[in-house]
Amino acid sequence: MRFLIVEDHPLFREALEGALRMVAPAADILEAISIDGALEQVAATIELDLILLDLSMPGTTGLSGIIRIRKAFPKIPVVIVSGHQDRQIMSAALSLGVSGYILKSSSKQELAQSIGEVLRGAVCVPAAYRALVRPQRASGPAQDLLKRLHELTPQQLRVLEMLKRGLQNKQIAYELKISETTVKVHVSDILRKLNVISRTKAIVEMSRIDFATLAAEGASAKHDRAQSE
Repeated sequence: MRFLIVEDHPLFREALEGALRMVAPAADILEAISIDGALEQVAATIELDLILLDLSMPGTTGLSGIIRIRKAFPKIPVVIVSGHQDRQIMSAALSLGVSGYILKSSSKQELAQSIGEVLRGAVCVPAAYRALVRPQRASGPAQDLLKRLHELTPQQLRVLEMLKRGLQNKQIAYELKISETTVKVHVSDILRKLNVISRTKAIVEMSRIDFATLAAEGASAKHDRAQSE
């Protein structure tokens, strides 16, 4: 079997690798410390059985990392491993088709058990949140926005991330190694698909589901864990 761990904290990558070895001792375990790195790893890998993804990764916030990976590789199961126990975040992640949501506070044995359940075809969440696994029929504004985000291409999602970071077209073109004209086309398509009239409106719409404080909270939690360890 072959797994990919997408986590920028080395000690927790080690913990996840240990849990995976308990499930499949001979597995090939790949690692990435960013969403871009994860996408490169997956693209270069012939076959992958599971991706373990931290929500708080460099270059992405909230749900956008899930969306980019799910858009690029929809057939690969993705399990979120996070320190956040917010019901709204879990519900939104599950609505994007992830195969599980595992808390970082879980023991290595609990991590291994949850991973095993996912590999057997189950959707795994903490016991207190199992009602969230039931099909979601919500049709509120956030749910509608998630559907619209699914219409964006992987490259458009990257551009949207950069817009959210405050980058201008010239900076986006430089980072993505494309022309400013191409960036303008992507921005126009993003505004059309999100049904908004400006870049600012697009960023505001993203913030409604992308939990703007998630990256900062995740970084703080990782710092606290590193200090305690």
